[in-house]
Amino acid sequence: MTAGGHPAPAVVPEEIWTAWARRHRAAVDALTTDHLERRRRGEPHPVVDFLFTYYRTSVSTAGRWHPGPGLLLEGAHRTERRTWRHYRHAQVDGRAGLVVDADSVLSRGGERLERNRRIAEATLSRPGATGCFGLHEWAMLYGTRGKEIRHGTVPLRLSHERIDEVVHASTLRCTHFDAFRFFTEPAAPLNAHLLTRDDQPHREQPACLHAGMDVYAWVAAMEAGAPGELLVDALTAAFDAREIDMRSSPYDLSRWGLEPIPVETPAGRATFVAFQRRWIARSSALRRRYLAAAARVDAWSSGASHGDDQTGVAPNVRSATSATMRPNSA
Repeated sequence: MTAGGHPAPAVVPEEIWTAWARRHRAAVDALTTDHLERRRRGEPHPVVDFLFTYYRTSVSTAGRWHPGPGLLLEGAHRTERRTWRHYRHAQVDGRAGLVVDADSVLSRGGERLERNRRIAEATLSRPGATGCFGLHEWAMLYGTRGKEIRHGTVPLRLSHERIDEVVHASTLRCTHFDAFRFFTEPAAPLNAHLLTRDDQPHREQPACLHAGMDVYAWVAAMEAGAPGELLVDALTAAFDAREIDMRSSPYDLSRWGLEPIPVETPAGRATFVAFQRRWIARSSALRRRYLAAAARVDAWSSGASHGDDQTGVAPNVRSATSATMRPNSA
């Protein structure tokens, strides 16, 4: 135990945590290199760009590996990491390095972290609803007749008349406020519920693609409080969901090598629902990991009560001795 009553963080030798950081960087590079090259050429991408524009995250930030609280990165105080937000110098048995400052994470995150936690818990408490068929992108085009198109540089694969017909023949069941708020004015009243920001914890459900993509934004917002493996897995899932999201839309993505999922047909709807059923399990697992990471930040904060069992210390890294060890993924 430290003088302040906290358990001593587990010491991770420099050769181990730097290997973890390199592996994380390589995983992010594999996901984002094409995106960065397109951006340098000034070429937009209707699928990938969304994750770094709408969510206002950056590739460089995503590439920074963090261990989450409870680990001392030996020798890290001699590296650039000493200038990063949410780290502080610490020593354990004469071994010096940096640890994540849980109080700093909580102070900066504030109400946003708590609200994200409430939404995650509420979403996990209810079953997935698979009847929306990704029609939110259709509702964003309903009645536009070529005006005010959200993805104006991307061609449509269907006429505006056909888009309106599909919306008319369907029941809009969007449960995600941040999709609903982009519905056209005539489309909004057609939704099963008129959604509001305040109502979000009561409407989110785990089959929603965008609700699952939000987990990536939540993890990124936790900054150093979130383990790197969780961020990579959430970003990978968000890429996959965004592709399905846009393939199910009325847009023609053939220029980017993406085949449509024609949700205006029974076969297309079956394909979309099949993905949603897998998405329920995948996104729910990410939410549970997010909540575990948030609980770990709480456990290492100054306001937490600590016992001799070192609550919040990951068992697989309590005595880090092997360079092949994986960082805790919360």
